[in-house]
Amino acid sequence: MTLFRQIYALLFGLFLLTIASVAYVQFHETQNFLVQQMDSDLNNASNSLGLMLVPVLEAGDAAGAETLVNVIFEGGYYQQIKLTWLVDGKQQVWNNAIRIENVPQWFIDLDIFSTITKQSTITSGWLQLAEIEITAHPGFGYHELWRIITNTIMVFAVLFLIAIICARIGLTLILKPLHNLSEHAQRIAKRQFGPDMPTPKTEELKELVLAFNSMSSQLKQVFSSLDEEVSALRKKNLVDQVSNLPNRQYMVSRLNGWLTEPSGGALFLAKFDWLEEVHSKYGYQVRDETIHLLAQKMEQHLQEIAPSVIARIAAYEFAFLVEDVEHDQLNKYLQTLIRTLNKEISKAGCKPNEGFAVGVAERFGQMKVADIMAQADNALQKALLENKVFHWFETSQQQLFSREEWRENLTLAINEKQFQFRWQPIQFCDSQQISQRELYCQLQLGDKLLHAGQFMPYIELLSLGSLLDKCLIEKVGESKLLERNYEPIAINLTHNSIGDTDFHQWLKQVLRSTHHAERMCFEIPEASVYSDLSSCEKLCNIIRDSGAHFGIDHFGRQFGSMAYLQSLRPSYVKLDQSFAYIDDNQHNSELCRALVNVAKGLDIQVIVTGIQEEEQLERFRTLRLDAYQGFIAPPVNVKS
Repeated sequence: MTLFRQIYALLFGLFLLTIASVAYVQFHETQNFLVQQMDSDLNNASNSLGLMLVPVLEAGDAAGAETLVNVIFEGGYYQQIKLTWLVDGKQQVWNNAIRIENVPQWFIDLDIFSTITKQSTITSGWLQLAEIEITAHPGFGYHELWRIITNTIMVFAVLFLIAIICARIGLTLILKPLHNLSEHAQRIAKRQFGPDMPTPKTEELKELVLAFNSMSSQLKQVFSSLDEEVSALRKKNLVDQVSNLPNRQYMVSRLNGWLTEPSGGALFLAKFDWLEEVHSKYGYQVRDETIHLLAQKMEQHLQEIAPSVIARIAAYEFAFLVEDVEHDQLNKYLQTLIRTLNKEISKAGCKPNEGFAVGVAERFGQMKVADIMAQADNALQKALLENKVFHWFETSQQQLFSREEWRENLTLAINEKQFQFRWQPIQFCDSQQISQRELYCQLQLGDKLLHAGQFMPYIELLSLGSLLDKCLIEKVGESKLLERNYEPIAINLTHNSIGDTDFHQWLKQVLRSTHHAERMCFEIPEASVYSDLSSCEKLCNIIRDSGAHFGIDHFGRQFGSMAYLQSLRPSYVKLDQSFAYIDDNQHNSELCRALVNVAKGLDIQVIVTGIQEEEQLERFRTLRLDAYQGFIAPPVNVKS
């Protein structure tokens, strides 16, 4: 029971006790008063009737006596009058069957009033004429007592109602700071550190509120310090100090993650020998400043063409990872890079289109980091050997379909729900039990079975993400996967769906009509959180309110604050696969540990991904991770 209800019940009980006590006193006082009044009335009637009967009794007029008694008898509440003549012993009796009106019988049956009788002797001088006995009728007492009780109850009822309303309003106002404090405590328990509570006027609550504000501030500071620690470790281990770009280590780990995901794009390797000329002319300080400005310009202009990762991997070598773009877009990216370089070369006093070379290797099919790095390096060496600005690595592999063919095939597959499911178990670290299963899809086109890595880049390029997500979620329901599988099922959402308000409303309706919404998990890539946080918040609120769960995929991949975890409050996060490829001797276990601590500090489950073998998993044992995922337990086909 809440404190409000306890105080409310206490006041209610005290008020009832007070009313009962007052009613008890009032009842007995009224009863005694009515008894005294009936007794006094009986004395007056007896004296009056005795004086009136003296002449009649002296004359022996029985009829006159009866007339006088009837006058008195009919004018008051008397149950019986008995007149006994002492001369001859004659006795006259008058009985009154007065009915008590407007008084319930159960009240009369309580026998509140005892019988009151008054006897007296009528005399004339020393001569005794007769004896008279008058018995009072209790009807008057019952009638008056009932009237007073009902009136009292009505007044008390009105007072009680007014008191209850006033008590409720008063308690609500008095306990409002305590209610706010309870909500504030719940938010703190959920690791939501909002603004401090205003200090109440109540002295007893003031200290409590100040203590909670202090605790919230300290917890918020702890989270901020963890967030700052992550940023510092990233800058120390994964960022080049001169250019403020990611370093070679980050690029290699990012390539590992990229090549294990369904994606497309290309890797550019560039060598800028003109920076050596700047060094020889102006010294290392000017060279470093030139590198810093060049990095800013490249990020500014190239990110407008396509999202990419730009890294400085050696003194004069840079790498550019461009994801999820087609060949024409890569050409545009390359031309923008060359224009940006020529502008900076001209500013440095060097000749344009000289002193640099770019090698391009496009991703085709299943590749390893060594493969694409070798291809990009071969293209770079070819450009340097032939003294060309760039060279594109030639491959014998051809595109399966043109852009329009991809659009036609994928639209048809979505409309007819031709996708097939595979799922991969995510296992708890401390047991062999399964935490959830992540769904993957593949597509049969003619005699070709296409995995997600082949068609997902075109899903994003052709803005078919929302349609694909709707198709897959509907197929999950039609296949009754939630009924067949007790573990939660994780579904990856595309960037297109996250920003689509129509998809938000559609998903809301679907989850409301789903019987096992609590078994559905939706995964949002961290890149979408940084690019469109407001849309992510709206979508996450819909998922949470519907009873489903959601998590953040590729956690820790982006360079930025982890503060979004407080506003989104995901059920779990999946560490980016690049962390699975970071060795202990690279001094990045501290960064991984800091990321885990940030999530754990907010009571968020942490899942490590990209685990291929037991030895790889062993390195994460000390980080208190909750679950792991990877080809240590590969995906399997979902049986129809």
